[in-house]
Amino acid sequence: MPDDNLPLGPGDDQDKDKDKGLADHLEEGESQLPVRSTRALSVDLFDDDSEKDGDEIDLLWYWHIIVKRRRLVLSVVAAVVLIALIKTLLATSMYRATTVIQIDRNLQQIVQVQGMQQVQGGDDYDFYQTQYELLKSRALAERAADELGLAGSAELKQLHQPSWLQRLESLLSPGAGGADDAVVKPTPSASSAQDQLRSFTGVIQGGLTVDPIPDSALVRLHFDSPVPAFSARAANAVADAFIAQAIERRFGASSYAKKYLEDQLAQVKGKLEASESQLVDFAQQEGIVTGGNDQQSLVSQNLTQLNSELAAAQSQRIRAEARWREAQSARGAALPADMLANSIVRPLQQQRAELMGQYQQQLQIYKPDYPTMRQLKGQIDEIDKQVGNELANIRASVKAEYDAAQSQESLLTGKLAMLRDQTLDVDKRSIRYNILKREVDTNRQLYDSLLQNYKETGVAGNLSANNISIVDRAEVPGGRFSPNLNKNLAIGLFAGLVLGLLLAFLLEFLDDTLKTPQDIEQRLRLPVLGIIPKLIKQSPEEATHDLRSAFSESYRSVRTALQFSTEGGVPKVLLITSAGAGEGKTTSALALARNFAQMGKRVLLIDADLRNPSLHKTLGISSEVGLSSLLAGAPLLTGVIHESGEDRLEVIVAGPLPPNPAELLLGSKLVSLLSLAARIYDQVIIDGPPVLGLADAPILASLANGTLLVVHSGETRIANAQISLKRLQGARAHMIGTLLTQYDTQGAGYGYAYGGYHAYGGVPRLERE
Repeated sequence: MPDDNLPLGPGDDQDKDKDKGLADHLEEGESQLPVRSTRALSVDLFDDDSEKDGDEIDLLWYWHIIVKRRRLVLSVVAAVVLIALIKTLLATSMYRATTVIQIDRNLQQIVQVQGMQQVQGGDDYDFYQTQYELLKSRALAERAADELGLAGSAELKQLHQPSWLQRLESLLSPGAGGADDAVVKPTPSASSAQDQLRSFTGVIQGGLTVDPIPDSALVRLHFDSPVPAFSARAANAVADAFIAQAIERRFGASSYAKKYLEDQLAQVKGKLEASESQLVDFAQQEGIVTGGNDQQSLVSQNLTQLNSELAAAQSQRIRAEARWREAQSARGAALPADMLANSIVRPLQQQRAELMGQYQQQLQIYKPDYPTMRQLKGQIDEIDKQVGNELANIRASVKAEYDAAQSQESLLTGKLAMLRDQTLDVDKRSIRYNILKREVDTNRQLYDSLLQNYKETGVAGNLSANNISIVDRAEVPGGRFSPNLNKNLAIGLFAGLVLGLLLAFLLEFLDDTLKTPQDIEQRLRLPVLGIIPKLIKQSPEEATHDLRSAFSESYRSVRTALQFSTEGGVPKVLLITSAGAGEGKTTSALALARNFAQMGKRVLLIDADLRNPSLHKTLGISSEVGLSSLLAGAPLLTGVIHESGEDRLEVIVAGPLPPNPAELLLGSKLVSLLSLAARIYDQVIIDGPPVLGLADAPILASLANGTLLVVHSGETRIANAQISLKRLQGARAHMIGTLLTQYDTQGAGYGYAYGGYHAYGGVPRLERE
C-alpha cells in the first residue's frame, strides 16, 4: 500500500507495534471509539411549508403533479379524442327542423260564464313546466304519429339507422355484413296496426326536443331524424296535435260541466217540489193564508191596515176636539173663519149692519116709537135671531163631528186589540211555516242559478278559444344538425383532459411513497442533504467517472452538504443505510467515498452488509476475506483491506456470509475496528444493510458518528421510511439527514434540474442527460 502508516507485513518494525495495537484495541472494546459530541443540524428548511394551514390550496403542487404525469394525461386525452373522432365519423347524419309556438297563460274569455272562468293555479313556473311536460307526453306523441298517417313500416326503416357502434363493428367484421346492410335490414314486422303506431310513437318521443326561450312565452319544438322532410313534418304535426289536444281538453271540461249541471238541476228541482208541497200542506193544516208580494198572513195584513186607520182616526178626533173647544170658547159670532165659510152668518151680519145704519139715520129724524123705526127695529131683531140660530147650528155641527171622531177612534181601538191577539196567535203558529218557506225560497234561487249556468255553458261549449298558437312552422332543413365534428372534438378534448387529470390525481393520492424533498421534510422531519437524479442512458459507473455529469455533481453537492451537517464537519464514521434493499445505498457510499478521496482525504469504505453484499461485485474485488473474517477472528487488519484502484480509497468487503451477522456486529471487535480506522483514516464510510427486518443497521448506527438514510424516490414507502427512522432513533443513532436517489428530474415536475448549468462548459445536452 502506498501509505506507510498502515501495516504492510511482519518484516517491518512498525508492523509489530500496529499489530499489537490492533490486538489491544480488539480487547479494549468500544471505550476507545471516538464518539463526537457534535449534533446534526436540525434546521428544517421547509418548516413554513409543513405548518401551512390545511385549508390552503397549493396550486404549484397540483401543477407539479400534472407535469409529472403528463404522459398519462396526454395519453388519456388522445384516446378520448380518438374515440370522439371515430364516433363522429361513423355516426348517422341527423337533420333538425324547428317549430316555434306561443303558449299564453290566460285564455281570452269570449263569453263570461258564471262559475266557468278558467282559474290557473300556482305561479308561471308551475304552469309552463306543466305545458313542457305535456309536450313530452306519450299521448301527444301517439296523436302526432297517428296524424302523420304512416302507411306501413317503409318510413320506419329509413328512420332506424344503425348506430356508430354497429357501423364500427361492420367495419371491423366485413364478413358479418356492411353498414349498408345494417341500414337496409328491415325492422321487426309489426303484428298489428297498434304495434306500428306504438313503434312510431317511440320515434316521435325520441326525436322531439322541447326548448323554451327564456323570459318569453315562446317554445321551440326541435325534431331530429335522418330524413330532412320527415323532421319538418313531425315538428309541425306535434305542434298541431298539441293545439288540438288543448282545445279538446277545454271542450271536454265544458261537456263535463254541462252534464254535471244537468244532474244538479234534477236534484234541486226535486228538492224544490218537495219543499213547496210541505209548505202548502202545513198552511192548510194551520189555516195560514198569505197574500200580496210580502207573503204576510191576512191577519197581519188587516192588523197593519187597521193600525193605519186608527192613526188616521186619532188625528181626525184630535182635530175635531180642537175645533169643538175653539167653538165653545168663542163668544157670539167670533167663530173661526173656516167654521163660518159655508154659513149665512156673514150675509146676515152685513144685512143687519145696513139696517142699523138706516135705523141710526132715521133715529135722528124719528123717535123709536115711530112705525118706521119699529119696523126697522123688528127687522134688526129678526136678523139677530137668525144669526143666533145659525151660530148654534154651527156649534152643534162641530160638536157632532167631534163626537163622531171620538166614537170612531174608540171602535178602531177595540178592533185593533182583537186583531193584535189574532196576529200573535198566527205568528206563533207560523214558526214552522216560515222555516218551510225559507227552504222553498232557497231551493228556488239555487234552481234558477243552476238553470242560468246550464244555458250559458251550452253556449260557451260551442266556442274554441285557444291560448296556444304557432309562430313559425318548421321547414325542411338545408343541412345536417349532427354530428358536429368540431363540437365533438372539443368535448372529447375537454372530457379527456378532465379524465386524465382525475386519473393522474387519483394515482398520485394512491401513491404512498416518498417522491420529493418536500415529502421527506414533512414526513420524516429530516433535512435532505442531496438529490441524486435518475440515470437514463448511463450506468452508475459511467456517470461517476463523468465528472461533468449531473450524477457526479449531485454527489459532490452531497459531499459539501455533509461538511456542514454537524458542528464538527463530516462525521468521522458515517453509516449509509436505507429502509429496504435496492434503494441506492451502495452506489451512494461508493460515490461519496470517491468524492472524499478526490478531496485528498484517506478514505476507508466498509461493506457491512453481511447478508447481501454487492460492493465487491461493483469494484471487482474478491470476497474471500473481508469484514466477516476480521470480526470472526482474523488478527491482521492488513489482511482484509483491499485497494479500490483509486488513490486514497481503500475498501473492506463483506467477506464470506456468516450464519449469525448480528452476533458478529455486536462483538467488541467491530468497535475496536472502527476506533482504529478512525485514527488511521480521515474518513470512514460504512455501506450498511437495510433497516427493515434486520437488526444489523441499528447496531451499526449506534456505533457510527452519523447516519445518512437513503430514500429511493417513488419507491420507498412512507410507512417503511418512518418505521426505519424510529428503529434507528431507538438505537440512539445520530441522524444527520437523508439522501434522495433515483429522482426523475424530467418527469417529477418539481423543478429540480441538474443539467442547466453544465452548458457553462460547453457539454452537449445529450451528454448532460
